Amino acid sequence: MFEHLSQQSLAGNSMTKAEAMELLTSSSVALLPLLQAAYTVRHHYWKNEVSIHILNNAKNGNCPEDCGYCAQAKTSKAGIESYPIKSESEILEEARQAYEGGAYRYCMVFSGRGPSKKNVEKLSGLIKKIKETYPIQVCLSPGLVDEADAQALKEAGLDRFNHNLNSSESFYPSICSTHTYQDRLNTLQSVKKAGISMCSGMIIGLGETAQDVVDVLFTLRDLESPSIPINFYMPIEGTDLQTNTDPFSNLSPEYCLRVLCLARFLNPKAEIRAAAGREMHLRSMQVMALYPANSIFMEGYLNTVGNSAAQTLQMIKDAGFTVKTEFSLDALLNKAKGTGIEQPILKGKESLRKALQPN
Repeated sequence: MFEHLSQQSLAGNSMTKAEAMELLTSSSVALLPLLQAAYTVRHHYWKNEVSIHILNNAKNGNCPEDCGYCAQAKTSKAGIESYPIKSESEILEEARQAYEGGAYRYCMVFSGRGPSKKNVEKLSGLIKKIKETYPIQVCLSPGLVDEADAQALKEAGLDRFNHNLNSSESFYPSICSTHTYQDRLNTLQSVKKAGISMCSGMIIGLGETAQDVVDVLFTLRDLESPSIPINFYMPIEGTDLQTNTDPFSNLSPEYCLRVLCLARFLNPKAEIRAAAGREMHLRSMQVMALYPANSIFMEGYLNTVGNSAAQTLQMIKDAGFTVKTEFSLDALLNKAKGTGIEQPILKGKESLRKALQPN
């Protein structure tokens, strides 16, 4: 069965939605051979290489949208740091740090519904400057755009445009009311027409069903998205969903890994990214995400911090993977100031003589 899965995926033959549901939910489908089958597909296209992505919150907060999962939404009471677009010098300096830190792709995120025509021009100038200065791929996440905006960004040299679908069309009204699922699809179609590489993924744990997960992964397959980030919902205090959604009730490490495997089988050539929340929900099984996924975020996510660069790089090295960069993995670890391995700490009196300690 598992060999059949990998061979069918490599041959470009998709499974049915019923078969996808079985992979996600059936206890008769063992996890380890499923991971091995996904790794067979991953290795065929990506070998043991891992692409590191680093996010830059280039504009933060004050968003007019009401996405219930987001700390930057207009309805959120989360204590985030809000600020307008960073200066060109600050963005360029962070691009340098990302490049020298081993990032293959530098991802700039701008909060808001979408950029004005004036800001599209400004973003185009930033993209040109970064591309002229550093040999790094540039990804942009500015919200909704039309065909003219997408074409202007393409002409500026933009490598990739991120706009996540986040969930299925039927579930989407449960998490956002200020724009529609079709608005997101229209943006992705505009990006595709402009010839910009598309990045679009999802968040699991928002209260959706396994069928919703299957549906959005099939939509991403039909869109032929070459980059698919899989985010695992983190309940941030102050957001709308945090008060009524418990991702820990349905997101086990095993389920998260099954979603990554399914994403790989349905999109064999795509860059599958273990994205936000991997530390929280994969926990001790986090490294297993590298077997279906070939990409990872480092130095945190849109609203939250993650593992340190040293911890992430050490995990990649320990598992026998390499990093897609011109720098050596050991050099990157050294630059990150540590191996990510905690130094031994001697036991103190409290742990040596517990019976003598006051209650």
